Amino acid sequence: MGRIVVQEFITLDGVVQGAGGPDEDREGGFALGGWAMEYDEQHDRADEGGPLITEWEGRVDALLLGRKTYDIWAGAWGVWDEGADGLMGELTRRYNRVAKHVASRRRPELGWKNSSLLGDDLPAEVVGIRDGVDGEVRIWGSTELVRTLAGHDLVDEYRLMVYPIVLGTGKRLFPEGFPQTALALAGTRVLASGVVVTTYRRAE
Repeated sequence: MGRIVVQEFITLDGVVQGAGGPDEDREGGFALGGWAMEYDEQHDRADEGGPLITEWEGRVDALLLGRKTYDIWAGAWGVWDEGADGLMGELTRRYNRVAKHVASRRRPELGWKNSSLLGDDLPAEVVGIRDGVDGEVRIWGSTELVRTLAGHDLVDEYRLMVYPIVLGTGKRLFPEGFPQTALALAGTRVLASGVVVTTYRRAE
């Protein structure tokens, strides 16, 4: 049986929106996109972030994505060159090959290969996905999906890269009304850049 792992770049005030680029997610008029990328360019001189992500994503057997995150990813990893050097090529190859399961109230066309739409009984389908793999079922972004799964106690682990930045606006991972959740600290690592990697697992 696999594990459902929520993995996020997150600010001190809990924002996870648009970490990767200025146009990644402008929903709600968000104009601060690219904050994680910009921070890493200025502070991650030891390049600790890239190898860490490579290690984590090597454990991925499936992706769970909300529709908005899926659209962002399909327009990036879904079209980028698999033959690119370094991290970009490696992750593009990985994400193209694993199964991608999309939660959406609509019935969108899913053009990215190995993509499928989850049905109406989302919790049961997610349990089936988790039980059908040996590695990690990864969730990036997808805050509404995370909230739904947390309400059914289906998140096994939160792996957070906490950036020492306060944005004051944007989508938060744990907004008002998030399901009450008990977690146990499973690990902490401080990167030279000042980013703190914290891992929390469901409390027994």
